[in-house]
Amino acid sequence: MVKFGYHCSHEQFKPSTLLQYAQAAYSAGFQRISCSDHFYPWSDRQGESGYAWSWLGAAMQAVPLTFGVVCAPGQRYHPAIIAQAAATLAEMFPERFWVALGSGQALNEKITGDRWPAKEERNARLQECAEIIRALWRGETVTRYGLVCVEEAKLYTRPQVPPKIIGAAITPQTAEWLAGWADGMITISHPYDKLKEVVEAFRRGGGESKPMYLKVQLSYAADEATALEGAYDQWRTNIFTSPVLADLRSPQQFDAIADFVKPRDMYQYVRISPDPQQHIEWLQKDIDLGFEVITLHNVNREQQAFIDVFGEKVLPALQ
Repeated sequence: MVKFGYHCSHEQFKPSTLLQYAQAAYSAGFQRISCSDHFYPWSDRQGESGYAWSWLGAAMQAVPLTFGVVCAPGQRYHPAIIAQAAATLAEMFPERFWVALGSGQALNEKITGDRWPAKEERNARLQECAEIIRALWRGETVTRYGLVCVEEAKLYTRPQVPPKIIGAAITPQTAEWLAGWADGMITISHPYDKLKEVVEAFRRGGGESKPMYLKVQLSYAADEATALEGAYDQWRTNIFTSPVLADLRSPQQFDAIADFVKPRDMYQYVRISPDPQQHIEWLQKDIDLGFEVITLHNVNREQQAFIDVFGEKVLPALQ
C-alpha cells in the first residue's frame, strides 16, 4: 500500500517551525517525512536554509515516522561524512531513515570554491560516493583515489540495517542510469506523460523490483487565486529544466531568471487547485504508475490548512 509523506521545506521555513509542522502532519495521518539538504534557498523570498542533518536528529526523536533526506555528496560533503551522519541516524532510529543521493546544484555546492564539473563527471562522482558510503556501512576500511579521495576511513558506529540509498532523478536518462546502482528512485511530479517516461526509463535500466518515491509539488488553498498566488510567489524559481537548476549559482540569479515566468506558467509545474477531489485524482494516477511513497510538498506558505484538509479528506480516500 502506498505511503504518504509530508515534505519539510528548509528553504521556506525555520527549523523550529518545520518541527511543529512535522508533528502536525503525524497527527493528521501522514506516514513519512522528507526534507532536502540546502545551503541556500531557491529565492530570497523563501528566505531560510536550516541545516537538515541537525534538524533530522531532533525531528526523528519528536515524530515516530520514517524520515528521508536528499543530499549531494562529492563536493560540499565528503561521502565519508554522509556515511557517518546517515549511520548515526539509522543506529538511533532503526529502519526509520533513508537517504537520497543526487548530483547536486551549483547553488549549494559552489561554496567550496572548487570547480563545478559537467553533468557526466558529477554522475560518475556520485556513483563513486555511493560505493564509498556502502563500503563504510559494511565496516570496511576504505582507501580510494578517484574523483573522490578517501584514505583509511572506517566507521565504528554502524546500524544493524543500513539505510536505503535512493537515487534522485529528474530526467529519464538519469533514471535509467541510476537504476543499476541505487536501491530505488525518487523523482518529482512532472506532467503525466513525462513522469511516465521517467518511470519507464527506471524500470528499463533495472529498477523493476526497486521502490519508487515521488515528491509532489502542489499548491492547495481555499480558492484558486490564492493557490496560484502562493505557488507563483514561492516556487517560480524552481520550475526550470535540470541543466538550468544545476548550474545557476545564487538565489539572486534564480530570482532574475524567474522574472520571465508568468503566473499561468505555474500550472505546468505545480499542481494548483483548491479542490481536494482534484488532488485525489492526480494522486491516484501516481499510484497507478507504481509509486510506493508519495511525499506532498505544499509549496505555498499556508501549511496548517493543507495538513488539516489533506489529513481529513485526501489521504483517507487513497488508502
